[in-house]
Amino acid sequence: MTELVRSPMDLRYAYNTNGLTSHRLDDALAFLADTGYAGVALTLDVVHLDPFAPDVRKQAERTRARCDELGLGVVVETGARFLLDPRVKHEPTLVTPDAEGRARRLAYLRLACDLAEVLGAEAVSFWAGVPRPGVDRDAAWGWLVDGVRALVDSSGGGPYTLAVEPEPGMLVEDCDGWARLAAEVPGISLALDTGHCVVAGAYAPQEAVARFAPHLGTVAVEGMRRGVHDHLPLDEGDVDLPAVLGALRTAGWDRLVTLELSRDGHRAHEMVPRAMATLRAAEES
Repeated sequence: MTELVRSPMDLRYAYNTNGLTSHRLDDALAFLADTGYAGVALTLDVVHLDPFAPDVRKQAERTRARCDELGLGVVVETGARFLLDPRVKHEPTLVTPDAEGRARRLAYLRLACDLAEVLGAEAVSFWAGVPRPGVDRDAAWGWLVDGVRALVDSSGGGPYTLAVEPEPGMLVEDCDGWARLAAEVPGISLALDTGHCVVAGAYAPQEAVARFAPHLGTVAVEGMRRGVHDHLPLDEGDVDLPAVLGALRTAGWDRLVTLELSRDGHRAHEMVPRAMATLRAAEES
């Protein structure tokens, strides 16, 4: 029997562990490899690889060895909901009014970068944060620039790329917002979640891939409805998945393409293979 060999231009897919929260990390990694994924988007969190665990570096080393054994690449994600504050989702951020809070977020991002190096990650993805009501947006922008610049100064130039992800409703919510930030802070790449493009911004998902291809640090796909920030299975919503995958191939994208279904951990046993089947079908479209 002739072994199927995939072309070097074929896309490599990863699944985000925030959609595998009912699985132990080792079980999740084996599940992804067995289902045909080439990598894992590892969200540092209390469930998987808690970055504040006393033995986190040893855990990261074991995870790196396991991923190497399974042939999985890694992207480090930093968007855990309650990692820094158990009572307030995603806080503190780089645009939190409290300077101590911003310093805590920066320290965490630096820790994530340290772990990314241990894990051999392709990228570290992070976002700006949502300005609190009443906060002056110019002041928030200044805090963001200062924080991102400090991260680049301390952690840039490593074996991974530092990628800022535009998130609908955040201070950097679309690709043009990212471009403004990148003009002020050289050394960052774009973490493009293509689903977000149908919620905020001027570009269709495939247009964003083509326009910002030289600046991409990591790319995510999922289903999403126009104007609604809700991560859906790939075969639902308004994203033209074949067009997005085609644009990535045209751009020569050879890093991981990640999938984030953070609300579907309870049915990951169904969603992990369903997503891969949808991706393979879209490749043939």
